Amino acid sequence: MSAPARAFTMRHVQLLRALFAAVAALMITFSSDHSAPVGLAVFSGFVLVTALVHVLAAWLVLPAGSRWPAVLLAVVSAVAGMISGIPTWRTDDMFFIVVVAWAVLSGGIELLAGIRARRAGGSLARDAITVGALTLLLAVVLLLVPSGFVQQYTIEEAGTFELSGIILGVGLFGGYAAIIAVFLGIAGLTPQRADTAGTLPADQHGAAPVEHGGER
Repeated sequence: MSAPARAFTMRHVQLLRALFAAVAALMITFSSDHSAPVGLAVFSGFVLVTALVHVLAAWLVLPAGSRWPAVLLAVVSAVAGMISGIPTWRTDDMFFIVVVAWAVLSGGIELLAGIRARRAGGSLARDAITVGALTLLLAVVLLLVPSGFVQQYTIEEAGTFELSGIILGVGLFGGYAAIIAVFLGIAGLTPQRADTAGTLPADQHGAAPVEHGGER
């Protein structure tokens, strides 16, 4: 007899991550306030719920021996979410420090997991590599934003406005979230890729293969 289909698979993990990334992107896009408190509030919520998704993936989807990326990603995201959730710490400098640190760590973990999965023939390696690379790119771009940058500009019949480093930083995070939402949404809506058989690394550690899941 064939094993019963899992109720929660990597397809659901991808779709949940896409959903929360889309919510973060929309909150930033439709907010007229791109200050550090707003940016860190959105970021905190985004990484905390993403941490929960990683926990669910490690618990319900990934086989023994393949759970380390999800566990590490959950820890990194939870710590970043708790730090950025402290109102008195929501300064411009803290936004760049926390978001860059999170992007470097989580991007590096996901990229490494994707590379290892690709070498072992994992079905979701490309998704992990892409998301990891995009997250690392976010860190690089944020590091390129000049410290203390302030630029005034005028739009006819609208007035004079000010563009600052924190506005750029929050906007860049919103753009990253939008790209991740689209990419993971497409990946999650492709069942033949997201719900295929388990990963080879788990088999190499002696665990029995599972019908659904994959290593990220």
